Amino acid sequence: MDPRTRKLLEAPIVPMLMRLALPNLAVMVVQAAIGLIETWFVAKLGTDALAGMALVFPLLMVIQMISAGAMGGGILSSVARALGSNRRDDANTLAWHAAAIAVVLGLATAAAAFAGGPKLYALMGGRDGSLAAALTYSNIVFAGAIPLWLYNSLAAVIRGTGNMWVPATVTVLGAIVLIPLSPMLIFGLGPLPRLGIAGGATAVVAFYVVGSLIFATYLWSGRGVLKPAARPPALRWAPTRDILRVGAVSSLVSVATNVSIATATGLTGAFGPAAVAGYGTGARLEYLLVPLIFGLGTPLAALTGTAIGAGNRERALKVAWTGALIASVITEAIGLAATIFPAAWISLFGADATMNAVGIHYLHVVGPFYGFFGMGLALYFASQGAGRLGWPLIGALLRVTIATVGGYIAVQAAGLTGLFLALGLALAVFGLVTAIATAAGVWFPRAAAPAPSRVPQPS
Repeated sequence: MDPRTRKLLEAPIVPMLMRLALPNLAVMVVQAAIGLIETWFVAKLGTDALAGMALVFPLLMVIQMISAGAMGGGILSSVARALGSNRRDDANTLAWHAAAIAVVLGLATAAAAFAGGPKLYALMGGRDGSLAAALTYSNIVFAGAIPLWLYNSLAAVIRGTGNMWVPATVTVLGAIVLIPLSPMLIFGLGPLPRLGIAGGATAVVAFYVVGSLIFATYLWSGRGVLKPAARPPALRWAPTRDILRVGAVSSLVSVATNVSIATATGLTGAFGPAAVAGYGTGARLEYLLVPLIFGLGTPLAALTGTAIGAGNRERALKVAWTGALIASVITEAIGLAATIFPAAWISLFGADATMNAVGIHYLHVVGPFYGFFGMGLALYFASQGAGRLGWPLIGALLRVTIATVGGYIAVQAAGLTGLFLALGLALAVFGLVTAIATAAGVWFPRAAAPAPSRVPQPS
């Protein structure tokens, strides 16, 4: 076994988890900063542009969460479990299978966005200028869906080996270029034309193209734990199934999460574009919790998967609960800060009175529930590593049911206050269901007891 893999199985949990999480957390902070800075620049284009970006954001986050956290989690889990059980050849083969899956799903994403985007954004409340802005941003971003999928899939392969530094370095260096490039393309500079909201989308696509090339070069150079063959092997169903078994269920969890926010966006649309922009700005903080916990969740999945592959159940559970505690404390602190000082966040994105009022009200009501969300997300990532996602899926489906059905009923009875209360309750249910199931031992179903042998009786 590679010494780097053995360290994942034997090193003290908290120092190892923190060591692996720090570069990931740095990545998530950088990516969050990219999103915030781009939103700030787009806000300078007016309320229609900001509302248009808010309409696309749930769909874009679905794809990012599925490709990085869901299907990427399936890739990471497969690689980690293969290395934990010392199946090096299988782990090497998984790199090619991950790339193939990324290309297929990238094509499917682009086709779906082009075909269904206009109707979706209109259903979510887009109209006139905000709908036009949404379509402009969406068409460019999703034209680059294949690079987006390849970037996150190849990064997941690398993280599955326990290497968090290479993806972190690529992301941080990419951000250093992207942050100035985005406003240059949005507002124009020198020979660069003013592209408006299209400029921000173009910069994002460029980031994923270059990053994918760097990850591929690293993996196939043989510098890491894995040594994939230079030429693609014949693709087989078994490795593909191993990835999809976890990735497909994880994708349903991600879709459920984003359906909740997309539905709430649509319900808020009845109160006008400024209300949509206000809710979208407030909910963006909730969205930012996902990449933040992803920074902790990726090493959680890698450590848990490696321990499961090696048959060390006790260590796998210790890793999971340690991560859940850390995640719940961080997210609850953020939620309480947003509840107490909501204007500090909302006022960053505009001065429209309705937009600010809706965003502040959202944070007042939903912010205190963020700790449940963080706990549930951390245990979801650990469940990915264990390859046991049934109960996190049930928790996510309950969340989307409460947010959509309960939200619709609540908004009729109590307006936006009722809607936001339903969203907060949905977060609590997701976290509690996942935690209770993990504590009950669902990762390790008990084998049925053998039937007692019948002893012949003397005649």
